Order: sequence, then structure tokens, then C-alpha cells
Amino acid sequence: MSHNLLSGKRGIIFGALDENSIAWKTAERVFEEGGTFVLTNAPIAMRMGKINELAKKTNSEIIPADATSEEDLDNLITKSMEILGGKLDFVLHSIGMSVNVRKGRAYTDEKYDFTTKGWDVSALSFHKVMQSLYKADAMNEWGSIVALTYMAAQRTFPDYNDMADNKAYLESVARSFGYYFGKEKKVRVNTISQSPTPTTAGQGVKGFSGFIAYAEKMSPLGNATADDCANYTVSMFSDLTRKVTMQNLFHDGGFSTTGVSQEIIDQFG
Repeated sequence: MSHNLLSGKRGIIFGALDENSIAWKTAERVFEEGGTFVLTNAPIAMRMGKINELAKKTNSEIIPADATSEEDLDNLITKSMEILGGKLDFVLHSIGMSVNVRKGRAYTDEKYDFTTKGWDVSALSFHKVMQSLYKADAMNEWGSIVALTYMAAQRTFPDYNDMADNKAYLESVARSFGYYFGKEKKVRVNTISQSPTPTTAGQGVKGFSGFIAYAEKMSPLGNATADDCANYTVSMFSDLTRKVTMQNLFHDGGFSTTGVSQEIIDQFG
């Protein structure tokens, strides 16, 4: 159901790969709510995914960009404003990758070249995106920038590996850059800490099905789906959340504040 929450608003959506992606679901919901946007992903990810299908479905243009490249980001932002006809109102950063995870390296046996690459893609890229937006004065007042994160930034989850460190850094960047964006541009910056979600990237983490099953039993409302997250992100892009900034917003069915659920007690009793 559409409420035209984003009518007239323009933005950029990073990270849509296929129909399992939260970014993909968000793009569909933004389109339904009247928003227009440019889709972007790294060239290698675009070859692996179905982003052209999404672009056709949402009447969007695609601009390939490596989110770790300042030159690519500057070009992306300039071209996006040209295509969309003005400054931006929303940006979604939905990017994450660990080479250590992909290569099967344990957290206690990291290859640091892999660690650095994963940090650059998953976390530092958020700073690079915002710095490019900030320097180009590309955001309208009361615009909204959102990045997706996970609770491993606060708690230890075996096999989530160096992505936990990346997410902690990402959340810190949101707070730090959010201060300057809010003070000087009236732009809000937040992270959404989503339930474990079976995206293409997420399913690459060892033991991921166990993460999902445990969280489902722990969360009073159950896990939040990718569609749920898309709806929440739309609310954060809308004018209904103008005074929310520098927050890490847990969107996890209550998992983050539940000590133990009756289902878990019963299972081990």
C-alpha cells in the first residue's frame, strides 16, 4: 500500500544485487512511495546480480561505482543530480563484504590484506560516500542517509568474523559524520541494525542458518524480514522522522533487548 511518503524525493541506492537484497526491496518500496533514484553497485557485483531488472521495474538509471573510489563516488553524485534534476533527499548504503569470510579464514587467523579490503568496502566506504556528498553539497535540508548494520557490532557472534569490527566502525562513522551533517546541513544520518536476513551476502557467513533460527526464538516479534526493513527504511527517508539522527536503530523484533526467551529456556531445560 502506497502513502506517497516519498513523493518528489530523489536519492541513490547502493548495493542492490538480486531480489534477496534489502537494497532491492527498499528500491521497490521507495518507488511505490513516489521516490525516484539512481541505482549503483560495484561493476563486479553488477555482473553477478540482476540490477538491470530492478532498474527497468523502477524506471531507474544505473551508474556503476566502486564505493571505495573517491573518483567514482564524485562522478556518481554529480551524474545522479543531473539525472534526477537536483539535490538528493535520501541515500541508502547497503554494502558489506569480508574477504576473510569468503576465503574461510578464521578471526584468529586473519590475512590482514583481506581485512583491510573488507574494512574499506564495508565501513570506510560509508565515510567516503558521505564525504563526497558533503563536499558536493549534494543533500537537501532534512535529507536522510541510512546504512545497514548488524548487532555483531555490540555482541560477539562466532563466525561473523571481521565483519563485526567493520559494522562497529560503520556505526561510529554514522555518529561522527552525523554530527557535522546535522549541524551544518540539517541532514540526518542513521544506521539500521537489522535481524539476520537471508540475503545473498548474508548466507555466505558460516552458521548463518543457526543465527536466524536462534534470533527467531529469541525475538518476541520474530525476525524482521527484508520487506520489513525496506518499510522501516522508507520511514527513515520520509519527513516523519526529521529529528532522528546519529542513532543505531535496532530493527530486530526485540532481540536486542531480550535477555532470554521462554523458547530458549524450554529448549535447554
